[in-house]
Amino acid sequence: MTPRQPHDLPGARPARPLRALAVGAALGGVLLGAAAPANAVAPGAVPAAAVRAPAPATVTVSGSGRAAAAPDLAVLSVGVEATRKTAKEALAAQNTAAKALVDALHAQGVADRDIRTENLSLAPVYAQSSAGESKVTGYQAGQSFAVKVRDLDRTGQIIGAVNDATGDAGRISGVVFDVSDPTALRAAAREAAHRDARDKAEQYARLSGRRLGRLVSLTEGESARPGPAAVPAAADGGEAVPLAPGEIEEHVTVTAVYELV
Repeated sequence: MTPRQPHDLPGARPARPLRALAVGAALGGVLLGAAAPANAVAPGAVPAAAVRAPAPATVTVSGSGRAAAAPDLAVLSVGVEATRKTAKEALAAQNTAAKALVDALHAQGVADRDIRTENLSLAPVYAQSSAGESKVTGYQAGQSFAVKVRDLDRTGQIIGAVNDATGDAGRISGVVFDVSDPTALRAAAREAAHRDARDKAEQYARLSGRRLGRLVSLTEGESARPGPAAVPAAADGGEAVPLAPGEIEEHVTVTAVYELV
């Protein structure tokens, strides 16, 4: 008896032809390939995100600003110096003169917090003989002070008092006029420097047919401070030294980089 095939069994479904299955698989492959992401990149192509926009044009300028104000503080550079045969004698003479200087400052109303020792020295003094040899002939001791005077009207009087108290041992190196709090002065100079830099950048943008864009960077240089002014020694008798405080200037420089659009 001939064996019965599966499709001859009651209720069995006819088997699909193999060719139809193969065609379906092929079509399925095409459909899957067509469903790939739209932003897929072909082999060897450069992604759009990797292409960078060209850097914007920029202009680099420097600006300077000044601001001035009347000083309210004077800093004196004063000191004493003594030369004696021995180091001990020189140091003792220097100590006596330094005490007289500090006492004179106190008598003029200068507080201890405004008196600071800047330097203290003791060194041999040499003399050269006719034979060209150096020989120690004595010792020199010295001490220098920085003194803040907060009442400018008394600056010349204080210098005269120091000179009178120390005599030949006294040394007056100079005076610097300043403002006790330079914050506001420096802020005004910064504003002027920034304004100067922007004005220059706007002019360059105009000359190049562009418009000024955003500020890219801003760098501030070191601000300039007033230097010491030479002061002559006061006359004997404690006479006040005439002084001219003038104005204190703060100078600020900046370097700015702007975009051109």
